[in-house]
Amino acid sequence: MQSETSAGETGHAPDLETLVRDHWAPTYRVVVAIVRDHALAEDITQETLLKAWKALPSFRGESSLRNWILRIAHNTAISTIRRRTPEPHEPWNLPESRSGRDASDPVMDEMLMEQFEAALAGLPAGSRAIVVLREVEGRSYEEIAEIVRLPVSTVRTRLFRARKILASALKGWQ
Repeated sequence: MQSETSAGETGHAPDLETLVRDHWAPTYRVVVAIVRDHALAEDITQETLLKAWKALPSFRGESSLRNWILRIAHNTAISTIRRRTPEPHEPWNLPESRSGRDASDPVMDEMLMEQFEAALAGLPAGSRAIVVLREVEGRSYEEIAEIVRLPVSTVRTRLFRARKILASALKGWQ
């Protein structure tokens, strides 16, 4: 796992290059799950990391640096969605596949990913973010609650409902 130390723990703030290297991928995964547009997700990820780097002097170390950055990413992505007028989106793929399935049948894998993507896209943006934070990023319920600024019970409920929707959409693919 990449570094999640805070600036306060190491005694100095990371430079922009280190911040981007250590936090680009998880930040991008959270943002693309919310906005469902790769180009926009790249822009928001870049904006998020620049915001975080500029705000490092105000980082108090009350959470891990990674969680703090993911909270900024979540808020920036949600704000961007609220500002934008509805536009049609191109089909998209998750940046990483963690299906654990045997790659011996690429056609079936592609069909499964398309069905999964459609089901994930049907979830509200906040629920998509929670699913990605838990299932892709491996964050605890408490960390997710801190990032999305919701009570842990709400995070658990939204994740439970999202999983039910995804399981129903993927029924027959076990």
